[in-house]
Amino acid sequence: MFTHHHNNQEQKNQSPVDYRKKEKHHKHMEQLGQLGAVAAGAYAMHEKHKAKKDPEHAHSHKIKEEIAATVAVGSAGFALHEHHMKKEAKKHAHGHHHYHRH
Repeated sequence: MFTHHHNNQEQKNQSPVDYRKKEKHHKHMEQLGQLGAVAAGAYAMHEKHKAKKDPEHAHSHKIKEEIAATVAVGSAGFALHEHHMKKEAKKHAHGHHHYHRH
C-alpha cells in the first residue's frame, strides 16, 4: 500500500543532480542578494539624509537608517554565501570534483 511513495523516494535519491541548473540557481540568488544589498544601502543613505534635513524626526530616521544598513549587510552576506554555493556547483558541473573537509 505504501510502496509507491517509497519507490518514488528511492528514484529521487538516485536521480543525477543537474549541477549546471544548480549553478544557474545560485547565480540568480547571488544577484538577488546583491540587488537587495544595494537597495537597502541606498535606503539607508536616504534615511541618513532625511535625518539631517528633518531634525524634528531625526530619531525615527536614524532607526530606519540602522535597520536598512543591517538589511544591507545581511543581503551582502547572503550574496556571498550564494557565490560560494555557485562556485561549488560550477566545480561539479565542469567535472572538478574536489572534496573539502567541513
